[in-house]
Amino acid sequence: MVDGRVVRTVGRVGAGSDRTLSGRQLAALLTPPADGRFGYRELARAVRQALLDGRVALRLRLPAERELAVALGVSRTTVTGAYDLLRESGYAHSRQGAGTWTALPEGQPPVGPVAPHGDAGTVIDLALAAPEAPADVLSDALARAAAELPRYAASQGYHPYGLPELRSAIADRYTARGLPTRPEQILVTTGAQQALALAFALLGGPGDRALAESPSYPNALDALRGRRMRITPVPVTESGWDSGLIDAALRQTAPRLAYLIPDFHNPTGRLMPDEQRREVARAARATGTWLVVDETLSDIALDVPAPRPFAASAGPGAGEQIITVGSLSKSCWGGLRVGWARASARVVTELARVRITHDLAGSVTDQLVAVALTDRIDPLLPGRAAELRRRREALVAALARHLPEWHWTLPPGGLCLWIDLGRPMASQLAGRALRHGVRVEGGARFGVDPGTHEHRLRIPYALPAEVYEPAAERLAAALAGAPAPFADPALPDWVA
Repeated sequence: MVDGRVVRTVGRVGAGSDRTLSGRQLAALLTPPADGRFGYRELARAVRQALLDGRVALRLRLPAERELAVALGVSRTTVTGAYDLLRESGYAHSRQGAGTWTALPEGQPPVGPVAPHGDAGTVIDLALAAPEAPADVLSDALARAAAELPRYAASQGYHPYGLPELRSAIADRYTARGLPTRPEQILVTTGAQQALALAFALLGGPGDRALAESPSYPNALDALRGRRMRITPVPVTESGWDSGLIDAALRQTAPRLAYLIPDFHNPTGRLMPDEQRREVARAARATGTWLVVDETLSDIALDVPAPRPFAASAGPGAGEQIITVGSLSKSCWGGLRVGWARASARVVTELARVRITHDLAGSVTDQLVAVALTDRIDPLLPGRAAELRRRREALVAALARHLPEWHWTLPPGGLCLWIDLGRPMASQLAGRALRHGVRVEGGARFGVDPGTHEHRLRIPYALPAEVYEPAAERLAAALAGAPAPFADPALPDWVA
């Protein structure tokens, strides 16, 4: 650490003759959390990742607790807790009088895809709220894209705004849903996450205020934090949004932008009523606040009609300060990585200018597949909804059998249950559940402020129905404190 900054070095430490790592060396190799502050769990995770990435060698002596605490600017208790976690999970061991040494867990099962039948050797990943692709529809779209690809092969292949055919198809779908849209109002992006990142980069910068729901989509919150914006939270509860609180927050802080998920909100599943949409749009316009509206879940309507686009409810003139973000990830397939932003043609041009500094253009092949899929979305959705209702029913039944003390409100759409555990134990339970073969995200991951929503879990119903019985059994075992059959698997620390 130099002048309070963690300096990252390139290479693998400990592979030579010196088998001891200093505190400064280890600090330079660790990837800090998004907020830059290491807790003991974050520190253990960072050391483990450095070991698995090959940045730190096996059978290497870690620095003394006090030395690493000084190098990282944390308490010695934090380092002690991290070393304890590493030893418990098999990533370190101690020798009396010889310190703590890096290791790999013995007998750790391979981490692979979700086991459809609850294979005891595989971790069930309940952190990803995205269904699999409709295989037959995707195969047909791939065949159609392959037939079209030769027409584009003679060009350079760069389309910063997106393929004209795809922009037109997306615009036509907005128009059909009640929001007249021209192709020049569409920017095709590499998934919705890129569209969000571009909108945040265009509209805000370090120190600017941003309003966001709490809880909210973690990757969007991380993108706001990455811009070093100051986030003002507004609550989304079991009953939805409070227009008065949103209006007051807008008037008191006058944020540059507000990030909202009005359609089957992630993670609560709530749906914002039309009148409330108009109220929020009017309040935002009065304070000059841009609305970045995430509609990636709009197609996942299970018990109600699909909502109109937010901008269609905003009223005359209000739509000029709205950027709408959409994606094929939830309605078709996340592996396609096709999303978009809808805004005025002027704003789309500005977004494209920001985009080319990071990513010149999206994949032509993926966009051709998306063009073919766009024609099939509306006929596809009723069958997808029926299957998701079946999976939701299977998850609810499994939780009711094995964890009857948990509570939730059934969402009218979307992909998740927002579980109330009854007590603030979500982070602890998530850690224990992982060692029982289930990856699940605690509610704190979805909060704007640290420590909030610790009594909540988000559990998606996007996996095959037969997964949920073994998943609920494992969660119940973790809650009861039963012996854990798994070492701590190295699963990716992200959600979708």
